[in-house]
Amino acid sequence: MGNREDLMAGAKRCLYEKGYGRTTARDIATASGVSLAAIGYHFGSKDALLNAAMIEAIGEMGEALGAVVFGANQVSQDPEVRFAAVWNGLRDVFVEHRGLWAAQFEALAQAGHAPELAQAFAEAQKEGRLGLAAVFQGLPEVPDTEEEVVRGAFYQTLLAGYVAQWLAAPELAPSGQDFLRGLRLVSESVLGPATR
Repeated sequence: MGNREDLMAGAKRCLYEKGYGRTTARDIATASGVSLAAIGYHFGSKDALLNAAMIEAIGEMGEALGAVVFGANQVSQDPEVRFAAVWNGLRDVFVEHRGLWAAQFEALAQAGHAPELAQAFAEAQKEGRLGLAAVFQGLPEVPDTEEEVVRGAFYQTLLAGYVAQWLAAPELAPSGQDFLRGLRLVSESVLGPATR
């Protein structure tokens, strides 16, 4: 790998191990085995490097999430069974990527004071929503339509809430069956009783 790639790998490692706010330029240089000056040369600043590393790491985690969802979608032809299986399967992704999930929440809290970070999250938002709409339907991709963006936003909201609950108290986070029951209850109270 070159210095740029080494810096990116070191920054991702720091995000997982130290979080967003506690990672220093020296931490990244040490983790990557590259000089401090290389950060400025390749990325302009530590913050720009961390933001790029965050977006890349989220993409990699999204692939892991997609694999879990794809596997859960193979469990059954019944959409309710698949829906519950997806949420149960996500726990492994949470465990494997716990540091990155925590760093994302930390970075989101900083976004109000870091316009470049807010912009990076905003730019990734639509693509992330379309990706979630696809994986939760068991599809390789979905068209860029308002319907699919809204579907993805719904899943993104569920996922973010689930992660927040899991980070705070993993033992109290809802199971796939809890999600399914909640979906039924909310749907009935908002849309009326199901017809089937």
